[in-house]
Amino acid sequence: MSSEHAEVLIVGAGAGGISVASSLLKRKPSLKIALIDKAESHYYQPGWTMVGAGVFKPESTRRDMSSLIPSGVQHIKAFVTEFEPDKNSVTLDDGRTISYDRLVVAPGLKLNWAGVEGLEETLGKNGVTSNYRFDLAPYTWELVQKLESGKALFTQPPMPIKCAGAPQKALYLSADHWYRNGRIKNIDIAFYNAGAVLFGVKDYVPALMEYIERYETELKFQHNLVRIDGDKKTAWFEKTDDEGNKETVEAEFDMIHVCPPQQAPDFIRNSPLAGEGGWVDVDQNSLQHKKFDNIWSVGDVMNAPNAKTAAAARKQAPVVAHNIAADIDGHSRIAHYDGYGSCPLTVERGKIVLAEFGYGGKLLPTFPEWVIKGTRPSKAAWVLKKDILPGVYWNGMLKGREWMVRPIPAN
Repeated sequence: MSSEHAEVLIVGAGAGGISVASSLLKRKPSLKIALIDKAESHYYQPGWTMVGAGVFKPESTRRDMSSLIPSGVQHIKAFVTEFEPDKNSVTLDDGRTISYDRLVVAPGLKLNWAGVEGLEETLGKNGVTSNYRFDLAPYTWELVQKLESGKALFTQPPMPIKCAGAPQKALYLSADHWYRNGRIKNIDIAFYNAGAVLFGVKDYVPALMEYIERYETELKFQHNLVRIDGDKKTAWFEKTDDEGNKETVEAEFDMIHVCPPQQAPDFIRNSPLAGEGGWVDVDQNSLQHKKFDNIWSVGDVMNAPNAKTAAAARKQAPVVAHNIAADIDGHSRIAHYDGYGSCPLTVERGKIVLAEFGYGGKLLPTFPEWVIKGTRPSKAAWVLKKDILPGVYWNGMLKGREWMVRPIPAN
């Protein structure tokens, strides 16, 4: 068994992990940073909604992981199997032990496909698809183009999930295609949502409801997908009424877009870092672990009550980088994360409702209303999503360029 050491060890080379590494190096170029991730590819996951609508090519959302690791950062191609925070070390699947001075936990969340009975066996065939997987998003677009009539279902599991708007983005863009091609009257569309509301921040609901009505979509709240039979083209949902009573209802489909249930990865849930629900237990402002002072977390894996989006990680990464640098320097002027998250709700091809909000649903618009009024659909927001944000991601966020998200230390 070999042992290595890093001044800052980062678990996970997703959006959050790479961004923290890059932002740290901007502040402390000589810092010895190691990044643990076994994946060969890195994906721009916000682009998969657009792949599922035929707007982006799938290849545009993928790059080789090796091309994105910041120069000077050690890339350890392995999985973490155990955290030992009392010893300031982690154990890898190859038996190595890596010790650290400071740790950043950013492995993302787990898509629990097995959480719906029968789902794994039928994904990618029988009209069953999901934009939550790189290889399946093109199948979504294939199904949308082929469907002339019938029943199209879209599902959303209980919160928290990665990009809470993604399940209905798939609905809107699919329905828009049918609307523009004169098929909408021949297709029965239903949105089965395990939650009780269309969107968690009420300011955006009126605009979204206009599109629900345009696409003649039936809303099925408090319906959670529990089983699916692709061969029989039937799905079963657990329906909960206002008194908490439950019953199972079934629905036939010709096409179904599934958002899988989601949870913290097993190696996080079973670790000393986990709080209630299995997520990494952090202070929601500093993103520092509540028990272990030399551990921070970013992205989907931690339990701050923010929306789990790439935009949130873009705002979080500089905060964590700043706070780690402050900790190294021994001063207390830390930065605070305000809960910012963004969900560009693609309500039709060419228009987006740009939801931007923080803790407690407080609206946090980036642009003045005369540029983009976030509570209304706009062409400018579509241009931002389609033409600008991918470049900001690849060439800004992942390279530590903190455009419009540079943290301001608290007084």
